Amino acid sequence: MEFASPRHAMTWLHTWLGLIFGFVLMVCFFFGALSVFDREIDRWAIPETRFDPQPMPSFDQVLLPAYQRMQPDQAEYDRMMPLYHDPAAGPMTPRNELPVDEYWAYTTHRDPVLQIGVGFRVPHPLESVGHNHIHANTTIDPRTGDEVPNSALKIGSDWFYPLHYSLNLEWNSVGYYIVGLAAFFMLVALVSGIWMHRKLFRELFTFRPWKSRLRSILDLHNLTGVVALPFHFFFALTGLIIFASTFYMPVSDTLLKPLHEQQEALEASQNGLPHERSGIPAPLASVDAMVLEAKRLWAERGMAGEVGFLMVSHVGDANSFVSIYRAGSDRVALVGEAIHFRGSDGSLLLQELDHPAVESANEFLTGLHLQHFEHWSLRWLYLFGGLLGCACIATGFLFFIEKRKFQHAREGQFGSRLVEACALACVTGLLLATLAMLVANRLLPEGDQRADWQKWIFCGAWLASLLHGFVRANTHNAARASAAWYEQVWLISILAALAVLTNAITTGDHLLRTLLLEPYMAVAGVDLVLLVCALGATLTARYLQRRHEQACQRVLPSQPASALLDGGAA
Repeated sequence: MEFASPRHAMTWLHTWLGLIFGFVLMVCFFFGALSVFDREIDRWAIPETRFDPQPMPSFDQVLLPAYQRMQPDQAEYDRMMPLYHDPAAGPMTPRNELPVDEYWAYTTHRDPVLQIGVGFRVPHPLESVGHNHIHANTTIDPRTGDEVPNSALKIGSDWFYPLHYSLNLEWNSVGYYIVGLAAFFMLVALVSGIWMHRKLFRELFTFRPWKSRLRSILDLHNLTGVVALPFHFFFALTGLIIFASTFYMPVSDTLLKPLHEQQEALEASQNGLPHERSGIPAPLASVDAMVLEAKRLWAERGMAGEVGFLMVSHVGDANSFVSIYRAGSDRVALVGEAIHFRGSDGSLLLQELDHPAVESANEFLTGLHLQHFEHWSLRWLYLFGGLLGCACIATGFLFFIEKRKFQHAREGQFGSRLVEACALACVTGLLLATLAMLVANRLLPEGDQRADWQKWIFCGAWLASLLHGFVRANTHNAARASAAWYEQVWLISILAALAVLTNAITTGDHLLRTLLLEPYMAVAGVDLVLLVCALGATLTARYLQRRHEQACQRVLPSQPASALLDGGAA
């Protein structure tokens, strides 16, 4: 393929990369934006967790009894145990007889509930297997230690949040690779976009809604792309960095695995943290006493704070040690200032004062991407930046459709209509699926399959949006867009209002209560955003429907297709 100029080549590259990967990037941006308030969405979805954020509770009195009730996950045991166990050593250890090897607990300044987990050791693993744990993870009420029922799906942190970086496609981690590929080519699309639009400062202030529809769409595409350009570039890059060592370039687990293991052993000998179990049984000392000592040491260094992450390694062994990390609500890095104690007697092993420059940079970039620190105005800015990314991609789809629909209609091609149907699923369809899931969350009865039903309703609503776009493609022609746009936007308006209504009816937490009587801004904020969404969708649907009807009236049904094209082109 020959191009008239480098700019022409960049335009071609930008157009087709945006079209191919834009559908994935729309999912990443939209659910990444929602994930900024994932904890608040969790509170809306699980009324039992609507109480104030809690600090890390007592390990000895609350966490340890909760750990002792936990059993290895059945699905993970069935899937991973045959891969870990050495058959030459005899039959596999039964699931409920696996010995405990590690405990962990994690919380943030926005979490009323507490995430905890247990790693169960495989007694006779294959030599080629490194990490050989079968896990058990759950969420508890830190005030009592009671488990939050598994049927209570944490829609924000367990569905929307992983959707933006893995598409919730866990088979062979295929979702991570699809998102990684899309993020990489997004960087390429950003560079090619800058090359195409060299007068960035002028285009930052250029929006001409009175011009032709095609010109207005392109102006809006350029405007949303340029305004949030640093945001788009930063999040695509840091998203790749976060998963680089795990999925994209896992050299420490493949090519450099022997060297990596030697490095871990060397670090363990230097910092005093045992790398392996000793095989000598030993009880665990009071972890609460270690937590108090860690808080005292943090205060001495002028950084008093609460515990954000706690981990006990090599449980029940003489080499066990307890790692206590300070909560990072006042710093960019996610967690840090770790203090490690010997598990058997509580003596101090190591204080992590400084990190290597590369590790510190990685922690900073990761923390800035995840934004778990306490800065509410920046959190809203993140949300706004994510929605700008969605607007940029959506207007890119619309520009592609508008620019080609006359030619495709004249030549009898289905290309622009196909793109329009897919764009519907990625623009209005994402909203429909999200709102359908929220409404289902409030209406489905309690039961073991309740969480699965919410996921199926989300996927079903998303698929229905795509099918509706294809079915209504016959209402699209060279003079007007598909009627599916305003039809789906009307449904968005209805579902957003219905979500607020069902929350008020099923929980009693209406806006009057959550805003004034018993203020709880996590739930009130979600309801207010839903109402704004309903209002905005109503106005948008009325405008789109009116414009579609006017386009229908301008074209007589008896006119041939050639007249339609000539009139549209004029």
